[in-house]
Parts: sequence; structure tokens; C-alpha cells
Amino acid sequence: MTVRPQSTKTETDTAPAGVLSRVHEWVTTVDHKRLGIMYIMAGLLFFMIGGIEAGVIRYQLSYPANPAIDPVTFNQMFTMHGTTMVFLVGMPVLLGFGNYLVPLMIGTRDMAFPRLNSWGFWVFLFGGLLLYYSFIGSSGLYGDAGAPDVGWFAYSPLTSRAFSRGNSVDYWTLGILVSGFGSMATGINLVVTILCLRCRGMKLMRMPIMVWSMLITGFLVIVALPVLTGVQVMLLFDRFLGAHFFDPQLEGSVLLWQHLFWFFGHPEVYILILPAFGFISEIVPVFSRKVIFGYNMMVIALLWIAFQSLGVWAHHMFAVGLPPSLNAFFAASTLLIAVPTGIKIFNWLGTIWGGRIIYATPMLFALGFVGLFVIGGLTGIMLATVPFDWDVSDSYFVVGHFHYVLFGGTLFAIFGAIYYWFPKMTGRMLSERLGRWHFWMLFVGMNLTFGPMHVSGILGMPRRIYTYAPERGLDIWNQMTTVGYAIQFIGILFFIWNVIHSLRKGRRAGSDPWDAWTLEWATSSPPPAWNYHPLPVVKSRRPLWDAKHPEDPDSEYE
Repeated sequence: MTVRPQSTKTETDTAPAGVLSRVHEWVTTVDHKRLGIMYIMAGLLFFMIGGIEAGVIRYQLSYPANPAIDPVTFNQMFTMHGTTMVFLVGMPVLLGFGNYLVPLMIGTRDMAFPRLNSWGFWVFLFGGLLLYYSFIGSSGLYGDAGAPDVGWFAYSPLTSRAFSRGNSVDYWTLGILVSGFGSMATGINLVVTILCLRCRGMKLMRMPIMVWSMLITGFLVIVALPVLTGVQVMLLFDRFLGAHFFDPQLEGSVLLWQHLFWFFGHPEVYILILPAFGFISEIVPVFSRKVIFGYNMMVIALLWIAFQSLGVWAHHMFAVGLPPSLNAFFAASTLLIAVPTGIKIFNWLGTIWGGRIIYATPMLFALGFVGLFVIGGLTGIMLATVPFDWDVSDSYFVVGHFHYVLFGGTLFAIFGAIYYWFPKMTGRMLSERLGRWHFWMLFVGMNLTFGPMHVSGILGMPRRIYTYAPERGLDIWNQMTTVGYAIQFIGILFFIWNVIHSLRKGRRAGSDPWDAWTLEWATSSPPPAWNYHPLPVVKSRRPLWDAKHPEDPDSEYE
């Protein structure tokens, strides 16, 4: 008889193997839920990095003639901050929610192309890391080493070899180019999944508004991002092959970059805000205890916004000397796009009106979103007026405007969505007490940060300057802005602690903690790998409500 030696492994010996196994599962996964969570986590990580860069900018501008950092470092900070927030925070977090929620909301088991979905995430992440590698990998021939310093818009001729002789611009171009491929893959996947994999009975006009917003966002990604890809390839050809697309001395055009970049750039604003509209359209009805007011008009408004967003790009170029007829056309189209946006505002207010409002943290962020986005929209209408735009173009008024739209809009909607769907993703509730602290600190800090920017802009403070003279009267407004940033930073710390604490000790959520009515709440929290077995059958726009209240005469409400 052979006696086998007893194993001498202990728990500490097996623990690393268990950790490595779990890491391997996440790295190799094609599950849309895990990929959605990884998109969101990566986006929030880049958000913290971009927030630190914003802090450096605000510290430098907190008082006149501040010698804290030099102009080159300042330019690198605002370039990386803008690029990070637009390409590495807004898009991945929003597409991550789409990845996680769309299959659950339409009653299917996964995205149409799971492997393409996984490829899209890793390509996006590689592009982001490639961009940040510029801090250590970029070396210039003339001392211009470091991160790109040409702004997130990278206007020509600043990006030409004559003015950017190192390779920092190449890192910027390649990083955004590569991450854009990942975003396009996700956009294609969303469109195909929504159009082809809906469960039985899930007609287009029964889909949640959130799914509509992701479908339209997917189409915008497919249309707009290839234009950005093309213009970046043209820039690489200029820099490496002497193509001269943007060199006016050899029959190129510096305005060609602006036209092509902003043809992407303004649909990009709606790529960032349309999913936010979807989040708010799911949160507001649940916490008002009413169905969404004017469902059909909400869908029409989303389609209208997406279509018209492709025809307003030159309002970013009113100051470059376009013919008056073009200025008039783009001013009119910009004013007109406010109509469908206004429809959505009134629909949300109509949903809230007369409802039994529950002021939970997701609803607080939704209400904050509506108020802040209205302010950003109104200043956008002001900027659509060509004479006013000429006066404040490239001033801090514009900075305040787009931060009210993208920070007060998109970011507040993202936080509302995190508080709303965190229980579904993790099975635990976030703390309401910490959530309220987070909301109020962010709300007060956001207004204190970006509200004074409108005043300093009207007083003549230009964008992209690293310092200013003390006698210009801009001190107090910049100091208010810096204090507002500090308050926001504290609010984000409340959020981070809330997530960490809730993951460890948060109250168990159950499958439907909000008493909602869309399909994702019909599964366990977190959902099983296969989502549904068997696949659900839908008879109305409120399938979960029908299951919970079959006696309700309105349960078949279309």
C-alpha cells in the first residue's frame, strides 16, 4: 500500500491562487455585466485622475501671478483634463451602463457580439493608458517632453511639427484614435443588440426610454467617431508623411481641422448627454410614482436632438470669419435644437407634477440634473446669438457654460444612475445619509465653481491662460471657483467612502428595492450569468408592474 503524503498547503497558500483565478475570470470575461462594471470602474478611475488635474489648474489660478507651475505644465494639465473627461470618463461610464443594463432591460441574455464587446473595452483601456504614457514616454527634440499641451481640441497649426516638435501630440492622437475604436465597437454592439435581441413582446414603442437613448447614442457613435478617426489619421499623415492637409502655405486649411473636429465634437456632446437623459427618464418616474409623461414625445425629442446635432457644429466657429449666411444658418439650427430639449424638460416636470415624490438620493441627483442642465442650456442659447458669442468667445463664460451642461448634466445623471442601479449590480444599498452629503456638497461646490466663471468671462478673463494680472479684478471670482472645487472634492470623498463601506457592510438590497417596473428589477441582485431563464414575455411598457399588480386595470398600459 502506498501512503500519499498529506498536503502541507495552508489557506495562505491557496489564497493567491483564488485571487488570481478571480482576476483571470474578470480579464477574460465576455459577460456584458462584468464588462459594464469594468467600463464604469475604469471611467471613475480616470475621473479621479482628471479631477486631480483640475485641482492643479484651480490652484494655479487661485490668485494672480501665481508661480506654482509654469505655462507648459499648465497647458499639459488642461489638455489632459479635457481629454480625460470627454474621452475617458464620459463615454466609457455611459457606455458601461449601456453594456450592463440594455440586455437586462430588453429581456435578453447578453450583447449581440460578446467577444467584440470584450475587445472594445480592452482597446478603450489601452488607448487611455497610451495617452497617459505620454507623461513618461514623450521626449522632444527641443525640450518639449511630457504630456500633450495643445488642448483637447488640438487646433491646427498648433499640432504641426513647426509648433509641436516632440511626440506628445502623437501620443494624444494615437491614444484617442485607439480608444475610439473601442467606443465604435460598443456603439455597433448596442445598436444590433437593441434592434435584434429584444424579448417577445418588447416592441420598439414598449422599450424603456433608457434603451431608446442608448440606441440613438449608438447610432451617433457610429456616425460621428469615424470622422474624428479620419481627421486624426490626416494629422498623423501631416506630421509623418508631409501631407499638408492643414498647412495653408501648401493649399491646406487650418479651418479644415475645426470643421471636421467639431462635426464630431458637437454630436459628442449629445453622445454624452443622451444617455443621461435616459437615466433621468428612468429615475424620475419611479420616485414620482407615476409613468413617464408624454412617452411618445420623449422618443421623438431624442430622435430630433440626434438628427439635428449633426448640423450645428459651426457654432463653435462663429469667431473664425465664416460668411454671414453660414453664421446665420448655424445660429438658427442651434436655437432650434433647444425645442426638443425643452420638450424633455417639460416631460420630466410633468412626470413630477402631482406625483408622490420620494426624495431618495437618486431622485436628488435627478432633480439637481434638471436644474443645472436648464442653466447650461440657457447660456447655450445666449452663445447661439452671434454678436454675443463674438464678445465672449474663448472666455471663461464658455467654460462655465459647457461645465454646467456636461458636469451639472452628465455627471449628476451618472451619480444618480450609480445610486439607482448600484443595488442591482452589487446586491447592496448605498448609504442614504452619505449619499445626501455627497449630493449637497457636489451641488453647492459645482455652482460655486462654475457660476463665477460666467462673471469672470464677461469681465474678460480668457480661457487657457496660466496666470493673470492682479489689477484686473478677477481675483475674487477665481478664488470662489477654487473654493468650489475644494467643496466638490470633499463631496467625492463622501462618495468613495460610501461605495467602500456599502460593499462591505451595506444593507442587502433584494431584487427590487425601489419598487420599479422595468425588466432589470425582475432578476436577482446581482443578476445571474444568464440573466433570464426562461426569457420574459412583455405586454406593456411596465412589465414588472404587470407582474406585481395583475389586478391593476392600467397594467396593460401602452
